[in-house]
Amino acid sequence: MRVFLDLSWFFKKHWKAYVFGTLVLALVSFLSLIPPRVIGEVVDFIDTDTLTQSALFRYIGLIMGIGVLLYILRFLWRVLIFGAAFKLARQIRNDLYHHFTNMPKSFYQKRTTGNLMAISTNDVRAVQATAGEGVLTIVDALLLGGMVVATMALTLNWQLTVITLLPLPLMAILTSYYGSLLHKRFGSAQAAFSVLNDTVQENISGMKVTKAFGQEEEENRRFRQQSALVVDENVKVAKIDALFDPTISAVIGTCYLLAIGFGAGFVVSGEMTIGELTSFVVYLGLLIWPMLALGMFFNVIERGRASYDRIREVLQEESELKEVDDAVEAPIVGDLDVAIDTFCYSEDGPSVLRNVHFSLKKGETLGIVGKTGSGKTTLLSLLQREMDVTKGTIRLDSVPIDQFKRERVKAAFGIVPQEHFLFSATIGENVAFAKPDASIQDIIRACQLASIHDDIRRFPNGYDTVVGERGVTLSGGQKQRISIARAILSNPAILILDDSLSAVDAKTEEQILGALRETKTEQTLIMSAHRLSAVSHASLILVMEEGTIAQAGTHVELMAQGGWYKEMYERQQLETIVEQGGSS
Repeated sequence: MRVFLDLSWFFKKHWKAYVFGTLVLALVSFLSLIPPRVIGEVVDFIDTDTLTQSALFRYIGLIMGIGVLLYILRFLWRVLIFGAAFKLARQIRNDLYHHFTNMPKSFYQKRTTGNLMAISTNDVRAVQATAGEGVLTIVDALLLGGMVVATMALTLNWQLTVITLLPLPLMAILTSYYGSLLHKRFGSAQAAFSVLNDTVQENISGMKVTKAFGQEEEENRRFRQQSALVVDENVKVAKIDALFDPTISAVIGTCYLLAIGFGAGFVVSGEMTIGELTSFVVYLGLLIWPMLALGMFFNVIERGRASYDRIREVLQEESELKEVDDAVEAPIVGDLDVAIDTFCYSEDGPSVLRNVHFSLKKGETLGIVGKTGSGKTTLLSLLQREMDVTKGTIRLDSVPIDQFKRERVKAAFGIVPQEHFLFSATIGENVAFAKPDASIQDIIRACQLASIHDDIRRFPNGYDTVVGERGVTLSGGQKQRISIARAILSNPAILILDDSLSAVDAKTEEQILGALRETKTEQTLIMSAHRLSAVSHASLILVMEEGTIAQAGTHVELMAQGGWYKEMYERQQLETIVEQGGSS
């Protein structure tokens, strides 16, 4: 029952639907009491040979009229109660999606895609059932069950009613026990389903790698193993679920046995007529649904409670990135002052960045280079405030970055990440993702700057070409350049290219960077690259080594200093000359 308290905010919001739905259910329950009474009277008329044809037609007409009315009223309560439950599912899905989009990178490092998908689908459905079937079953069980018992006791025979209902407390005890077991096992089943979701998502996303290494059979084995675990966990749930109906059927059967056995005695003694006993047995039949509903109620509620606990756990997880009350809303121009003394991913973890200090003015270009694992991507994440600096300050336009509204920081940066992601949409829609109202001329201009326009023109459908999931129909270089065009079109104050030119040749790289230098003179550009020629025109180049700045300066200054930058640049230039000589 705790889940109803947890959902009280929703019931208060949609109280009209539930109040009117309950009133309609009460009317349905009341009308359902009339046919058994009519049947009993007809039996007594037949027994006394006093039933007339006109009376029979009246009774038939009454029962048919009640049947039509019940049909309409049952449709109405379904619309009211189940309609409200669908609104709850929509509200929770919207809340989850809004929460997902506002959580930092660390949230997704702790939770898997499969887990979040399972919560957004299966768990939401279980909570929806709680607000729909759960409300129906408990209200109908109490209303119809209470009315039937009251009618049996007050209008027929209270002694027989007491005797007949003696087995019911046993059923209440057993269903409560089954419910507690069901809660635990349903939680385990949902957790196993989350892992299965992860397995499927990973296998589909990484199918090329799986095939490249010939691991199809191994991945099939792993999937079958996880699938079998899901089946096992759900079978455990089904075993407990399967106990409800037999238990209720056994109790109802015992009630029938008591009703017929003791009822016959009351008829023989003259305390009841045959018609009254007939009505009593029919009323007892009406109790079957409330009893079944009671068992279903515990089933639905325990599933809903386990699911809502999982949903609430996610929704209550707060972002580490707090926003101050009087956050700055002014647009960001592009000046950058970085003074990172220390950054650690966790409080007791090692320092990932140390003593990273530099400044960048609007319109300047920053190049960040270094060995793999030197801290380049971490630094870029901090600049966008995907995480907060452990010790130190990052300032945008002389204002600490954590003093800005998060929307302003997001709007100020355009990022082309290492892992380029394209949606299963047209090329034009992918380019215009951050600016849906962009004209086709703006889209074409961005693609020209990214040196992808000529490639797109060669496609049969041009900018209307559907790229498939994650851009499966495009080459790596094409996907990379479309991602660059998308960032260019958004026209941010600060454009970040995180090793975003690795899949293009040196000539295309120079075309893209040259176009950006010529047309985006007011835009601050930050580039992380392995190919040092990409940053050779930068206003400032940082050479990162083990989380700190090993060298800093312009290309000319770094070449004069010697060290890692000079050695790597000369080696790459030599490799380029050798490749060109080999191709000629």
